[in-house]
Amino acid sequence: MTLLDTIRANARKYNKRIVLPESLEERTLKAADFALKDALARVILIGSKEEILAEGAKSGLKHLEQAEFIDPEHHHKMDHYIDLMVEIRQHKGLTREEAAQQIRNPLYLSTLMIKNGDADGEVAGAMNATGDVLRPAFQFVKTMPGISVVSGAFIMILPEKEFGDEGIMIFADCAVHPDPDEHQLAEIAVATAKTAKDIAGLTPRVALLSFSTKGSARHEMVDLVSNATKIASSMNPDLLIDGELQADAAIIESIGRKKAPGSPIAGHANVLVFPDLNSGNIAYKLVQRLANAEAIGPILQGMAAPINDLSRGCSVSDIINMIAITANQAAGINT
Repeated sequence: MTLLDTIRANARKYNKRIVLPESLEERTLKAADFALKDALARVILIGSKEEILAEGAKSGLKHLEQAEFIDPEHHHKMDHYIDLMVEIRQHKGLTREEAAQQIRNPLYLSTLMIKNGDADGEVAGAMNATGDVLRPAFQFVKTMPGISVVSGAFIMILPEKEFGDEGIMIFADCAVHPDPDEHQLAEIAVATAKTAKDIAGLTPRVALLSFSTKGSARHEMVDLVSNATKIASSMNPDLLIDGELQADAAIIESIGRKKAPGSPIAGHANVLVFPDLNSGNIAYKLVQRLANAEAIGPILQGMAAPINDLSRGCSVSDIINMIAITANQAAGINT
């Protein structure tokens, strides 16, 4: 069974409520139809049931009737959601009239459903920009306790099975935060370890990467990574984590023994945390292309509930996988 097979099997077991606000988008409807047929989630679609089913019929979709349909024009909880919006954002000057307009945007309605406990997670972005997807998430769902920064992880599946856990590794942050400080980098490390456990089923062994290993170079960028490692260890004392480590010391046993003797994870890391977005994004793309690795993500982490942003060039398969991943995140959010 592949990792994606396992993620989908777990999603079936968890049976989470995943809302898809882009409910008239063709790829999203095809993914929803598959998710319902395969029982990956209890799918919630935003919009008129008649319009959505008519759109699905154009593609011959047969399982959309099993979804829950939330029509913003007629839903009985709309006033409650408006009140909740005002309660959360009145200190920012949000009026009830403004909230009543915003809530008719499916991206806002989805996040309010999650905030109110009426959905467990959201997948969007096939037809909306990242900023439009994340803005309501940051405003109303916010980050999980102890985490102030949202980051993006990729599951990397390498053909070379000697790396990570049988070729499975997690890279972060590769998608969101450009230049974290030491506290934010520590939070990213802790959040990525949780992603590795909740979604990939790994026992995380986390390496915070640098151009230095254990003081082999002196620079403020090295200090940032070293300090972040200490902060992350204090946040989660049970976490197997080390830094600062060069990439080869983190993933190659013989080099790890030589450069970082006594390290709990050197040479065996399955989670790589990069010091900034430049290095993280460059690294995952190089590994994807040069090593012919499969890159699954980005998986947004650090939110109080899972809200995942798709590329607007995503495939139906990408959306299906993200529905299953989001269900796995939702199951692990309180563990």
